[in-house]
Amino acid sequence: MSSNRWPLRAALASAVCGALCSAAAAQTAPPLEILLREATAPRLIVGEAETRAAEGRASQAQARLNPTLDLQVENIGGDRPYRDFQSAETTLSVGQTLELGGKRGARAAAARAEVDIARSRAGLSRITFARDLAVAYAAAEAASERLDVAREGVELARADARAARLLVDTGKEAELRALQAQAALSAAQADVERAEAEAGGALARLAALTGGEQTYTAVTPGLLDMPSSPAASDDPPLTVAVAEAEQTAASRKLDLERRRATPDVTVNFGIRRLAGDDATAAVAGISLPLPLFDRNRGAVKSAQAEADAARARLAMARADAVANRREVEGEARAADRIALAAREGEAAAREAYRLARLGYEAGKLPLIELLAARRDLIAARQRHIEARLARAKATADLAQAHGQIAFGGAQ
Repeated sequence: MSSNRWPLRAALASAVCGALCSAAAAQTAPPLEILLREATAPRLIVGEAETRAAEGRASQAQARLNPTLDLQVENIGGDRPYRDFQSAETTLSVGQTLELGGKRGARAAAARAEVDIARSRAGLSRITFARDLAVAYAAAEAASERLDVAREGVELARADARAARLLVDTGKEAELRALQAQAALSAAQADVERAEAEAGGALARLAALTGGEQTYTAVTPGLLDMPSSPAASDDPPLTVAVAEAEQTAASRKLDLERRRATPDVTVNFGIRRLAGDDATAAVAGISLPLPLFDRNRGAVKSAQAEADAARARLAMARADAVANRREVEGEARAADRIALAAREGEAAAREAYRLARLGYEAGKLPLIELLAARRDLIAARQRHIEARLARAKATADLAQAHGQIAFGGAQ
């Protein structure tokens, strides 16, 4: 008897462990600032890795050319006196190429400019990620509130249906009114199912954006009601900073290509052993390429065109940044006004529904007026949520336009 209980106990233990593990894996998302600090999104990793790669190339660009070691043996394997090594001449020399025209310094400067580009792009990527994360977080909170509104709508519809049934049973309403109220209740229940699916999708997108394997069942509320205006900044937007870094890098690359037209000199020094004379002598030499055919003109022309394009892109970035700042500032102000109006509209709709409910229960208003008031209340609450979500998005866009982390998160 006792042995037969072991499978049941094992199954129960497994179920309990599974429930505990599921609860540990699924939890409420931490506040936005903490979530941003702990995020391991691939796009952040890419920016950091590309910066390290550029720093490695900058370090390599400062290296000098390696010397060459040369060993030559002459006058061997021939006829008569050169048949063996008795008349051999063995030369051991070291050669070093000297970069002239400041090529090494120009190469290092160009590589450092690439590091600045990588850092600027990584910073821009982080600001963009912070904006996207804030929008996703706000969307998840809004979806959760929509679900709450839908559930409240079910409770209100159920209360309306009970009131309609009571009036029908007392002969004050026709059976049609009870059927209409029941149909409204069914529609409200369908809205809950749809809102649950949307909330789950929003939470899944938020979890995926952070780059972790954590599953969230809710978010920490409050983001939709946070202040909407970040501190103004006179610093250029990061898009302009990236364009400036690219323009600087293009100019330094042009300088490098111009300097590469100067030929390098290779000097050699060595020792020669003359076996036939049993003597040793020093050898020295110098080699210099003649720039008759290749003067690096094509590379200079290409670098000049790239520098011109970089200057044009910088001008475009500055103009776009000014226009974008003005646009998002206007949108943020409008979003504030819309959110305030939506809040007042929700309060008015709630009071209208309360009065309609009292009037219907007193027999002074028809059911259709009560149902319309309830629909208006649900719609007003949804509009308020959408207005607050739009304000959060505008706030995130405004922070991005000013090169700041949305909602004051840690840099």
